[in-house]
Amino acid sequence: MEVPAGFLIVSLLLSCFVASSYGVYFSSLNATLSVTATPTQGQVLKAGEDQITVTWGFNQTYPVGTDSSYKTIKVKLCYAPISQKDRKWRKTVDLLKKDKTCPHKIVARPYAASNNSFTWTVERDIPSATYFVRAFAFNAQDEQVAYGQTTNAHKSTNLFEVQAITGRHTSLDIASICFSAFSVVSLAGFFYMEKRKGKASK
Repeated sequence: MEVPAGFLIVSLLLSCFVASSYGVYFSSLNATLSVTATPTQGQVLKAGEDQITVTWGFNQTYPVGTDSSYKTIKVKLCYAPISQKDRKWRKTVDLLKKDKTCPHKIVARPYAASNNSFTWTVERDIPSATYFVRAFAFNAQDEQVAYGQTTNAHKSTNLFEVQAITGRHTSLDIASICFSAFSVVSLAGFFYMEKRKGKASK
């Protein structure tokens, strides 16, 4: 029996829609990773200067073999709810490919069940906000399969702040002042020379 062309087109469109809507949901992941970071509750870190040491590993309360599909770990700096309010570009979405909670990469490493640590200098372009740290485990298809974070499920504990770089450096201010003074002196010298030339011509 010949299949109508219209039916094939509709089936193809439905397949594309299903494929595009497929993804991993955060709510489907288990918190099988233990993650800690050095900042204390309420600590303020300066972007471009201070460091964060993150440690992570498999949570041994889960059955042996639970982590058999884990291939890669990606550790990220994530916005706390207080710094997401009224900021749609930081919005938490259950579908992870649309989620904006954790946009700042700290490190990516091959998976190891224990003895994982990394010290990261807070990058200069990190904006002022309140943060926590989260790690995702990825499988061979580069899909999230588990996570762990330094805060609780409500993202209300072990939060710290980053103070972004603001204003100008002292060296730039000094250079600007010197340049301005040189310009004024040069302009005054120019007018003085023009005045002298005018008198000489008379």
